Amino acid sequence: MAITDMHTNPTTADAAGTWRLGDHAVNRLGFGAMRLSGMPWDPKPRDRDTAIAVLRRAVELGVNHIDTAAFYFVPTRSAGELISTALQPYPDDLVITTKVGPARDREGGFEYARPEQLRSQVEENIRQLGRDHMDVVNLRWGSGLGKEDGSVADHVGALAELREAGLLRHIGVSNVTSEQLDEAREVTPIVCVQNRYGLTDRADDDIVDRCGALGIAFVPFFSVAGAGPGENTDAEHGRAEIETVAQAHGASPAQVRLAWSLHRGDHVLAIPGTGDPAHLEQNIAAGALRLTDDEQALLDGVGKAAS
Repeated sequence: MAITDMHTNPTTADAAGTWRLGDHAVNRLGFGAMRLSGMPWDPKPRDRDTAIAVLRRAVELGVNHIDTAAFYFVPTRSAGELISTALQPYPDDLVITTKVGPARDREGGFEYARPEQLRSQVEENIRQLGRDHMDVVNLRWGSGLGKEDGSVADHVGALAELREAGLLRHIGVSNVTSEQLDEAREVTPIVCVQNRYGLTDRADDDIVDRCGALGIAFVPFFSVAGAGPGENTDAEHGRAEIETVAQAHGASPAQVRLAWSLHRGDHVLAIPGTGDPAHLEQNIAAGALRLTDDEQALLDGVGKAAS
């Protein structure tokens, strides 16, 4: 199936199907807000009007799952405020997920919150977004990209108390090991796991499979590109195989990576982010890309060789 006609007949976010996230069914192709305001190392913030247009277009194309965090900001704007400006009044079916745990000062440094500090972080997300509660709050464990040891029980327990207080509806975990997922589930029901994962970043294969068996949504981040300058998973490894599949579908390598992630299971929810309208439509179009069994096997082999 070629997806090169997206400008005249754009694919909508329901092309990849739906999965239940908390008490809402969401389209499996969502949107990550991290890049909306621009990244700290960008020479200048992204254009505000363009960011707002991207958000509105995403919803027009059926996106009803947006992932954000209060620590997604540059000195002049935040992702939460952009979302609020663009989308209020919010559509009834829109699920907004956020992350708490790390806190970032205006110079870009991170520190990690104690359990008793999570309330203020949840309230900051609510304030930025102009809401009275959050749909899903993920405990993002650790302040770096790599996983960190330690017990998550007290932090998850604090979020459960905030749920009882009406500040949030559902709880997820992010950047966790399988053991930490088990610990969190002993405290409270967990509706999603958000970990770093992609075609050539396969360390969490077992967690992906386990989430599927448990009926928990798995939400990969950085499944297309890396987090920082020079950190790009679309590198030399597997390039030939990815481009072969891309050419067969009239698609880009990034679209193939997204399609592969979605093919890992019906419970996988992709949240590619962008501040560019054309890239937004390309990302959503990836939900319609159907890999053949041979293509799936070829790409699986690339990923296993990288892990």
